[in-house]
Amino acid sequence: MMISRPSIDNNDEVRQKNKKQSYLPLDFLAREFKGKKEIKIGLVNIGDDQGKEEEWRELGKTSLVNFERVSRDRRWEDYFPEWIDEEKKWRSPSCPEIPMPNYENYDEFDVVVSNVPCGNESEKEGIRDVFRLQVNLVVANLVVRNGRYINGQDRSIYVVFIGSCGPMWEIFRCDDLIRHEGKVWIYKPDLRRLKQKVLMPVGTCQLGLTYKKQGEEKFMFNHSLSKLNKPIEFDHPKEAYVTLLHSSETYVCGAIALAQSIIQTNSTKDLVLLADKKISEKSLRGLRAAGWKIKQIERIRSPLAEKNAYNEWNYSKLRIWQLTQYDKIIFIDSDLVILKNIDEFFEYPQLSAVGNNQVLFNSGLMLIEPSNCVFEMLMKKRYSLISYNGGDQGFLNEAFTWWHRLQTKLNYLKNYENVNDTKHVLPGSVFAIHYLGLKPWMCYRDYDCNWDKLDHRLFASDSAHKKWWRVYDAMPKRLHGFCDLSKSMDLRIKKWRRRAEDAGFPDEHWKIKVKDPRQHH
Repeated sequence: MMISRPSIDNNDEVRQKNKKQSYLPLDFLAREFKGKKEIKIGLVNIGDDQGKEEEWRELGKTSLVNFERVSRDRRWEDYFPEWIDEEKKWRSPSCPEIPMPNYENYDEFDVVVSNVPCGNESEKEGIRDVFRLQVNLVVANLVVRNGRYINGQDRSIYVVFIGSCGPMWEIFRCDDLIRHEGKVWIYKPDLRRLKQKVLMPVGTCQLGLTYKKQGEEKFMFNHSLSKLNKPIEFDHPKEAYVTLLHSSETYVCGAIALAQSIIQTNSTKDLVLLADKKISEKSLRGLRAAGWKIKQIERIRSPLAEKNAYNEWNYSKLRIWQLTQYDKIIFIDSDLVILKNIDEFFEYPQLSAVGNNQVLFNSGLMLIEPSNCVFEMLMKKRYSLISYNGGDQGFLNEAFTWWHRLQTKLNYLKNYENVNDTKHVLPGSVFAIHYLGLKPWMCYRDYDCNWDKLDHRLFASDSAHKKWWRVYDAMPKRLHGFCDLSKSMDLRIKKWRRRAEDAGFPDEHWKIKVKDPRQHH
């Protein structure tokens, strides 16, 4: 007589499969903590799921981390306003509260486990969900506060996130991800880097402060050397200013002026320029003479851009994340000049930038932390995330929805709302000018030629124009030739002047007698 094996219904099979999957991190962590008498586990956003808590008790002693959920009425815009009173003329900027646990009740955790909310999860846009931010910040603060330094090394604390979307990668670096399977993500965070992030405001509702201004200890970077397999501390992390030239030589003069402006502020940082094969050897020699270290790159096409559009190859900017020989870089578009030393702002974490509009930042000047895995993730996301402008700025704003506000004066956008104002005076406290519209080297040095075009007058400023030419005058004369006007450029300027005269523009810049020696007669 044959005895048949007892049948297992489909529900039992599913339960056993789910149980096996849920035990994945338990098995892994048990091996990591082999020999430890007691493993202490903090549970975040687990709720009243007694079954989940019981699972983790198989690994060690568990504690539910209690905190009040942020109000459902709170919107992302509450924490990422378009404008704040940076100069505190009327009141000091403040952020709406995001409730946190009483951290004194939770210490000595070896593992922090969290169900991670995914908010408005979508492949086409970044997630902007306040509760998701709250949970990630609760976990990050628990990790940092439970971290200890033993003989100069980070105490090992593991973080387990459970959810389809994973944690906020702006807070938990992909470099610290040690295992990912299904909906389980296991991290071993670099505590020093994570501490930088939790010391930042919860959003751009306040300016971030550097470590020095917060009165904290000098920030130290951890580096793992494969041969030694242990952290090494550096008092002087490797940092650089970076710009990019691709597709044409229109901005070669701007890049030369940018390098010289940084050098003129007595910066101690490296200068690196990424260039594609469209930049001629003659121009590369000039760029090297200006101070740039040249790194050749292949362009990256913007997936949504039309052929031959101005932004067709703007995603080439993603290459900056491949500069992994540097701990941090400040990327600067080549239509900016630096007026005052900004080296201290390297103490900010990724991603730090100046606000643009709404909840968005301007990608013309931004601090990032190079990482191959970030580059790979950005390359993967570029086909799904929709850029509002088809270029890098729209894309990066969907990839990095949580960012840190730098002072507006670090990337002063030359854009004046009052087009009837014939002065458009540059504020005196500006650190860097971003020349929107027609660039200074595309105009006569006598005045800002944006005044001569009706749709560009909001970008016009003679005081800002003069600042750029001061940088030019301080450059070695052998570099001046890279900023000469071609005949076609000169004819274009003259055409705009005639049209401004015909229209009788009230600022009367078209009446100015041009003395620029670069003009063609």
